[in-house]
Amino acid sequence: MHKPKNPSALGRGNFFEDFHIGQVFQHATPRTVTDGDSALYIALTGSRHLLHSAQPVAHALGYRDRTIDDLLAFHIAFGKTVSDISVNAIANLGYADIRFVTPVYAGDTLSTTSTVIGLKQNSNGSSGVVYVHSVARNQHHQIVIEWKRWVMVHKQDQTVPAPSTLVPELLAVVPAEQLQVPASLDCAKFETALTGGQRLWDDYQAGERIDHPAGMTVDDSDHTMATKLYQNNARLHFDAQMMKDTQFGRRLMYGGHVISICRALSYDGLENALGILAINAGTHCNPSFGGDTFYTWTEVLERWEIPGRTDIGALRLRMVGVKNAPAKSLPSTHIEKDGKRVYHPNVVLDLDYTVFIPRR
Repeated sequence: MHKPKNPSALGRGNFFEDFHIGQVFQHATPRTVTDGDSALYIALTGSRHLLHSAQPVAHALGYRDRTIDDLLAFHIAFGKTVSDISVNAIANLGYADIRFVTPVYAGDTLSTTSTVIGLKQNSNGSSGVVYVHSVARNQHHQIVIEWKRWVMVHKQDQTVPAPSTLVPELLAVVPAEQLQVPASLDCAKFETALTGGQRLWDDYQAGERIDHPAGMTVDDSDHTMATKLYQNNARLHFDAQMMKDTQFGRRLMYGGHVISICRALSYDGLENALGILAINAGTHCNPSFGGDTFYTWTEVLERWEIPGRTDIGALRLRMVGVKNAPAKSLPSTHIEKDGKRVYHPNVVLDLDYTVFIPRR
């Protein structure tokens, strides 16, 4: 048995040796999401997605109000987990099986719980990987979002024996029949003039690549404010004094904010992709910092019919985020280095996700 965590060590967080399989965290500080949060998110990302922007359109499509951006809701729910799961993180390594179940509206209050589902100590004995399944619910106890992620966490006491290794099996892709589409959604009379984009579900083909034209430079002040908006208090995003002695020498940008920037940049070419149904897998391939300029390309992986729906379909997409080089300048995400195939140093994000889009 290792020593119990000292309750007087304010803000200490959990280190790798503090986790055990089946451990459940009821994360602190539920968050009521407001229209102000939505407005600030748009200001920080430039997001133009229709359902989060126009209340009359949301009403016409069957929603009771303009919805909170899917990724803003995710970041807020995710932010609740940081103090317990990843405040001592070295890196957030990946995501899988993220499901957007119930729309979030201004005035909803989100609470999050997490269960430890896997542990693996690294061979150096100074850190390990923690796998968790997190669930966010609204004030009506409805599941809003659930996800699995894995994070590398420092070990504080290297004399504590390594736990038995358990690496969970993770679903590679959320299948079409498990996607949660709001029953009230009706896109039968959708007007493309509302988005300025003419392409609908029928117009995309598996294998095509879209090089989105716009770029966005994200300053330190931008990503710092965004991460505060999400109430993500991981030290590596805020504490410049701590980070100056690391291999990076400076604060890291929160990877979730990189996802938001790339999603906003992908609007041109995917204007009618109205919302996210699932994130199947994701990798933060290289670190990002204040001052980086981001570009994005999207590869269409699959086009799915949604069971029981003729007004909308699903596109499974691969979104690639690139820093400091236009997307079209990189023909691939990978390069050969020392006989191995590795991510290109300018590639910061490789995300497999599923959206819904009106059909003709």
